[in-house]
Amino acid sequence: MIHQTVAGSQFRGGRRPSGPRGCRREWPELVAAARGVGLVPDGGACRGPHARTRILAIDEASYGSTGYGAAVLIKGEDPGTALLLAAAPANKGRLIDAASVLPGLAAVAPGVLAGTGAATVVELADPVDPQTVLTRIRAAAAAPGPLFLYLAGQLHVDARQQQIHVALARTTQATVRYTGLPWAWLAHEFQVRGPGTTTVVADLAATTEAWQRLRQEGLALGQGVRLYGRITAPAPRRKIVTPDYLKVYAEVWRGGAQPSLTELHAYAADRVGPGDALYLAMDGVPPDPLPRQSAPPAAADPHPAILAAAAAGRHGEAASMAAMWESEALRAYGPGSLEAIHWLEVRADLARLAGEPARSCEWWMACAQARLARGQTTDDTDVQGAVDRAHHQWEQLRDPDRARSLAPALVTLRRQVPGRQRGALEAVQRRLEQLHAVPAAGR
Repeated sequence: MIHQTVAGSQFRGGRRPSGPRGCRREWPELVAAARGVGLVPDGGACRGPHARTRILAIDEASYGSTGYGAAVLIKGEDPGTALLLAAAPANKGRLIDAASVLPGLAAVAPGVLAGTGAATVVELADPVDPQTVLTRIRAAAAAPGPLFLYLAGQLHVDARQQQIHVALARTTQATVRYTGLPWAWLAHEFQVRGPGTTTVVADLAATTEAWQRLRQEGLALGQGVRLYGRITAPAPRRKIVTPDYLKVYAEVWRGGAQPSLTELHAYAADRVGPGDALYLAMDGVPPDPLPRQSAPPAAADPHPAILAAAAAGRHGEAASMAAMWESEALRAYGPGSLEAIHWLEVRADLARLAGEPARSCEWWMACAQARLARGQTTDDTDVQGAVDRAHHQWEQLRDPDRARSLAPALVTLRRQVPGRQRGALEAVQRRLEQLHAVPAAGR
C-alpha cells in the first residue's frame, strides 16, 4: 500500500516531493492526476512494480486560501484513516514548530499509522480556516475503519467563553475564538464513532492560561476515544519548542518496530523526559507515576534501517532506534547478556559515525567491562577489539578536559587488556602526561 500527502504550497511549484516510496517512477503521473490533467484518472492504476495500487481518491479541495491539501492513494477495501494535523500561528504567537513532525510521520507506512492493512492518509500543514479543518475531520470521522488523528500544535483559551482551542495559522490570543479550532468540536465529531475506533496522539504546547486550566482539569475527548500525548508548559519567551514526543513515534515506526500504543507512549514519554509537561494516557488523565521506558517487541532485522539512518546523517534517529533495541534486549535477556552487549556495541559505533568520540569511547569501554564481567578472558578477540576501539576514540578527542576525565578508566582497562599491539598502555600514559601539561578550562 502506498500513499502520498503534499502541502498545497509545495504542490503549486515549491519543493518537488520525492513521491511514494518504491513508486518514484509513477510520481509525475500522480501529480498530474491530482492537478486534474487526467493522465491517471480516479480509479486508474499505477504502472510498474505497483500495478495493483489503485487511485481511489484525489482530493485537491481548499487549496486556494488555506494553502494545504492532500493527494491520497489507497489499496484494498474498508481502509483505516490517519489524519496528520500540524498547526501553529504564523505570527509571533507561535509556541511550537508543529509542522516539523510531518516529514517523519509521512514517511511511515500508512497501515502502521492507521493500524490496518490498508489506509487513507490525509495531511494538513498549518491550515488557516477552522471550518475547513472541521470538514476534513468530519469526513475522516465518517469513514469506515479505525481513525487515528496525529495532532501537533498549541492550545489557547478564549477570553470570552473560556474554551480550549487548537491554534491555527492566523490565530492570535485576541482572535482565538474565531480563528482557532475548538477542542469541543473534536470531541463532538468523534462521539458519533463506535467506542474504541478512534485514537488521538497529540504533542501540544500550551499558553499560560491554557496550562493553568489543563493542570486543574486535564484534557479528554469523551468516552470511547483513546488519547495519548504530551502537553508542555509555556516555554521561556521567544523559545519555540519541537514536537519531540511525536517524533519518537515516527522514529520507532520507521525503524520497523510496532509496539502497542501503551508501550510506545511510555517509551516516548521517557525519551523526551518529564520536564514541565502533562502526559495524557487513554482518558486524558496523566499517569502517576509515569511508566518508565518500554521498548517494542522484536520485528524484522532492524540493522539495515539503523545503518541507513546513520548513513543519511539522521544520527539522532539511528541512536534512538539502537537504544530502543538495547532496552528490549535488556528486558528479554537481562543485563550483561550477549544480546544487550551487542546493542551497546552498535550504539558505540553509531556515536563514532556521528562524530562523538567521547561517547563512543565510553560505550566501547562499557562493552569491554561487560564482557570481562561475563568471564571472557583478556585475550578474547571481542574484549581486545572493544578496548582497542575505545582507545582509538579516546585518541580522537580534542577536548583536553574530556580526555582527562576518561583517561583513568581507559588506563585501568589497558592494564587488564594490553591488546595485540605492543606499547598501547604506554601510549595512553604518554598522551595523558601531555594532557596534564595543558591548563584545564577555567584555570
